[in-house]
Amino acid sequence: MELIKRFLQQHRITEIECLVPDMTGNARGKFLPTRKFIGDPEPRLPESILVQTVTGDWAEEHDDLVHPADRDMALVPDETTLRLVPWAKEPTAQIIFDCHNMETDQPHELSSRNVLKRVLKLFDDEGLTPVIAPEVEFYLVQKNLDPDYELKPPVGRSGRAESARQSYSIDAVNEFEPIIDTLYSLCDRQELDVDTLIHESGKAQMEINFHHGDPLSLADQVFVFKRTTRETAFQHDIYATFMSKPMEEEPGSSMHIHQSLIDKKSGNNVFANKDGSHSDKLLHFIGGLQRYSAAAMAFFAPNVNAYRRFTPEIAAPVNLEWGIDNRTTGLRVPLSPAEATRVENRFPGADANPYLAIAASLACGYLGLKQKIQPTEPVEGNSYGEVQLPRTLEESLRLLDECPELKQVMGEHFVRAYTGVKQAEFEAFNRVISSWEREHLLLSV
Repeated sequence: MELIKRFLQQHRITEIECLVPDMTGNARGKFLPTRKFIGDPEPRLPESILVQTVTGDWAEEHDDLVHPADRDMALVPDETTLRLVPWAKEPTAQIIFDCHNMETDQPHELSSRNVLKRVLKLFDDEGLTPVIAPEVEFYLVQKNLDPDYELKPPVGRSGRAESARQSYSIDAVNEFEPIIDTLYSLCDRQELDVDTLIHESGKAQMEINFHHGDPLSLADQVFVFKRTTRETAFQHDIYATFMSKPMEEEPGSSMHIHQSLIDKKSGNNVFANKDGSHSDKLLHFIGGLQRYSAAAMAFFAPNVNAYRRFTPEIAAPVNLEWGIDNRTTGLRVPLSPAEATRVENRFPGADANPYLAIAASLACGYLGLKQKIQPTEPVEGNSYGEVQLPRTLEESLRLLDECPELKQVMGEHFVRAYTGVKQAEFEAFNRVISSWEREHLLLSV
């Protein structure tokens, strides 16, 4: 608290955003005046917010997932997440809080941040420290006030909207220079460790890369970055979306996760042998990702829209193959020096909760290490072909429910709650009749 108090005094903070990431990756919480926060630095929130769907509803099993009396959780501030809110009109700070059970004072099982901590402890017990680097894609789009209308790319500095794909185009990025400048400025003021920005394949689709580092810190940063990017777009009278597949004819948006493991004693990357060759631990980690990623897809692709991204030949993996510097595979090992040897998980979408996507990816690798799972042979050519991944959220949830190993690592009560929330979202979506159905089935069947 002393560190937090000094920060609040230094920046003359008058208000604090107390943030809790929910299962969907959205920010829940409350605003507190600084004086109130200093007097009571552990506010409370009802635990039911952790099992709220993206539509604001709850799972049918709500009373079995949380206490039927809708009791409170204690919120404990993590001082490492203390940042300014640079777009606020008054001096405002933001802090991400950990959720604790009021009766036991233990970390709350349904908190996605606590799930990631749970997985990281398993590696710590093995004397290993995971290092990750996320790459997050998003689209800039025109304001869309009526969801019945399709999304369109925004008008750039030239006065025209993009009409063709502009992969890695410098001039295409410069079309949105005022927006990008604002984004980098807001990220810098929040000390987000962002690295390069590129124009991706889609119209007005961008990708931001983060420097590699601690998984929990980077999950926090992705969580904050998404809020920051949406706010940046609002300031420029457009939208920014992390929806996995926002436009029918354009590629989807992903959140690729680069992963390596460091030996705590030696500080060496255990994915490489002394001669620089790939170690058994790397192969076992890949083997675990191959065996368990299908069951983890509910975390990598957590929304009904996410499964539209997995279409052959449109820059998204459709099977469980791996390869050396092969972007057509779901699991890619980039060419790199021994100390930077890593595996890139290309399954997660940009819409994924960063805490859960990172936790699930590491959990799959952990199971591979513990079970010494051997991977298949790496694919050298184009791996697009047979679709091996689940194609709907409902199918993914079923595979997760049938995987006791992954449920144990992620937490059985948490997985049950997560499945309930996502099943409720699927059923809500399934009740909606689409324009495609009206166009092609109304008078034709």
